[in-house]
Amino acid sequence: MQIKVGSVPLPVYLALSAVIVATALLEQLPVNMLGGFAVILTLGWLLGTIGATIPFLKNFGGPAILSLLVPSILVFFNLVNQNVLDSADILMKQANFLYFYIACLVCGSILGMNRKILVQGLMRMIIPMMLGMICAMGVGTLVGVLLGLEWQHTLFFIVTPVLAGGIGEGILPLSLGYSAITGLGSEQLVAQLIPATIIGNFFAIMCTALLSRWGEKRPDLSGGGQLVKMSNTDDMADALKDDSGEFDIKKMGAGVLTACTLFIAGGLLQHLTGFPGPVLMIVLAAFLKYLNVVPVETQHGSKQLYKFISGNFTFPLMAGLGLLYIPLKDVVGTLSIQYFLVVISVVFTVIATGFVVARFMNMYPIEAAIISACQSGMGGTGDVAILSTADRMNLMPFAQVATRLGGAITVIAMTAILRMIF
Repeated sequence: MQIKVGSVPLPVYLALSAVIVATALLEQLPVNMLGGFAVILTLGWLLGTIGATIPFLKNFGGPAILSLLVPSILVFFNLVNQNVLDSADILMKQANFLYFYIACLVCGSILGMNRKILVQGLMRMIIPMMLGMICAMGVGTLVGVLLGLEWQHTLFFIVTPVLAGGIGEGILPLSLGYSAITGLGSEQLVAQLIPATIIGNFFAIMCTALLSRWGEKRPDLSGGGQLVKMSNTDDMADALKDDSGEFDIKKMGAGVLTACTLFIAGGLLQHLTGFPGPVLMIVLAAFLKYLNVVPVETQHGSKQLYKFISGNFTFPLMAGLGLLYIPLKDVVGTLSIQYFLVVISVVFTVIATGFVVARFMNMYPIEAAIISACQSGMGGTGDVAILSTADRMNLMPFAQVATRLGGAITVIAMTAILRMIF
């Protein structure tokens, strides 16, 4: 009973998973949210626990990598039946559990964060984000040309998708834009663009694990999860202390409603302004936090919800994404040494830029580099995997700014440039 898989003791997990596995083999899983949660919790908790216990792998993003990669491999070799995929699909795609997860994390992180740190951090991330994006495009394209690749193909089909902000918010609109310009089918373009995003995401996870370990050896470079350097130790202690109190179910209920409302408000503002809704949700939450108009009790509820969701659903979420969103066959079909080196150069440049610029922005280099790594991740999926690898989920608001805003700028700018030169 001492060993736990996810949130339950091992004997309990074995009993529960036996029922779910048997039902799945008989293809009798309910194709609804109940079946979906059963699938992702069973897979995610197991893979996350295994990844956290393997000696070498656990220090290099093992739980995140296994949770994403193993389900994708199972699907690739047709070891998962359609009933399991349908149950996961109803939760992950049709109910869009990913957005609920991100809304809870973003709102809980922002409303539960020290106000001064939040504002300074959001403002400071804009500069390394833009510099990193520009430098990565230049370096990645140059590396591709030096390796014998055509510069247009390298820039638009390898470098750009790494920085596009994920599949749903980046690759899909990018493929539609490319399709309108080139006349190629968007489905064909998606298959060409996705591998760079996936490879970049995994390399970003590995780099983040190394950064996290480096931060342990060089505490002068790391804020231990804090992005902005404070002027004195009192402010630091004040900012880092957890004052949300004991878990209160009713407070968490208020946190759910708050997260849903802010997400819906972001979507409404997107309809009115055309700007990405997830970014506007972040701006709105930060604005409310800055004005301090949200009752303290509701702020505590949002923070408690954030703890509950991140503590129980991080690796199950990634398992669901691995089942449905990571087409391993597309990655295998486009792999080459040149392709791999270009993607690595893009990720490394983004991270290095964040690390260097942090010294001039009063930020901790390790934290700034980790957030910069999220620019080369798979949108919300990448943010979760990267930050969980470094055990810095509290940086989600900054990561979402780097990913969503940076991805939106990348998609708009590169589509416009392709239209000019095509």
